[in-house]
Amino acid sequence: MARIALKDVYKKYGAVEVLRDIDLDIADGEFIVLVGPSGCGKSTLLRMIAGLEPITGGEFTIDGERMNEIAPRDRDIAMVFQSYALYPHMDVGRNMGFSMEIRRSPAADRTERVAGAARTLGLDRLLDRLPKALSGGQRQRVAMGRAIIRDPRAFLFDEPLSNLDAALRVEMRLEIARLHQRLAATMIYVTHDQVEALTLADRIVVLEGGIIQQVGTPLDLYERPANRFVAQFIGSPTMNILPAERSDNGIAIRGGPTLDLPGIGGTGEVANLGVRPEHIDITAPGQGDLTGVADVVEHLGSDTNIYVDVQGVGPVMVRARGNVPVKPRESVGLRLLREHAHVFASDGVALRA
Repeated sequence: MARIALKDVYKKYGAVEVLRDIDLDIADGEFIVLVGPSGCGKSTLLRMIAGLEPITGGEFTIDGERMNEIAPRDRDIAMVFQSYALYPHMDVGRNMGFSMEIRRSPAADRTERVAGAARTLGLDRLLDRLPKALSGGQRQRVAMGRAIIRDPRAFLFDEPLSNLDAALRVEMRLEIARLHQRLAATMIYVTHDQVEALTLADRIVVLEGGIIQQVGTPLDLYERPANRFVAQFIGSPTMNILPAERSDNGIAIRGGPTLDLPGIGGTGEVANLGVRPEHIDITAPGQGDLTGVADVVEHLGSDTNIYVDVQGVGPVMVRARGNVPVKPRESVGLRLLREHAHVFASDGVALRA
């Protein structure tokens, strides 16, 4: 397969710099997910790797070979787009094998490769159907099969599941995970959905404003975010960010108590305490660190989301396991799990104990 490296890569449109200081090494067979909000540059970066966008500066290599000036067709990379882009007048088999057809590959070889990809993706009984007779998930599998046929050095996915409904997204996410396990191929996947990122990736690259904010495994980013942006982007529901400051005994929540969090490093002024909703316990009023009034309660069956209004602090979101018997306008106590608390400086950088 392929080892991919980007060194000091940047991208400009005229005077506007949309990506800068991109340094990234992707191991052979690794599944990398690029995440970030709309406009952060993740799709632009993917298109630069594919050769669909020119690289303004820096160096992009595959297996040590410089690729900056290599045409897309010669990079040996397959791309799966958000749009299925299937030929409506061709059946599934011909759609999947069309790249080999236009390269005048032998018919027997083409048939064998199409049959193998179809078995891998569970499409072997659908080869004679036209795209209009397929579901959205089946069409996306055909698009993936078209990429597999090429046997490329790397696969690129540009938000391939965004057109599917919730159930199909889960099904196709599993298909892509299984595909990676079977092929052991280098894959780069772009999404704005952090659930997809957490479940699929070997490592996640978080982008914001054209800059890489952090690279790490899903658990690294969840448990040790580099800054406030990563902390709030990774994890669902999003992390609670509370105003805080240093005190002699630890970290004091403004308008609330002081938490015993000794040894917080760094010299920056403490601006925020971060606590994920699942790291807050519901207690009787007055028995936790904070006391507030339940504003909205969402019973999800496996979990209960409770939005608590804490006077002087603001809204705090709690995720409790199971069906918790809390009602709106009921007073509740909140105990913050100190071992899972995060502290951020005024510039947003995480301060470590």
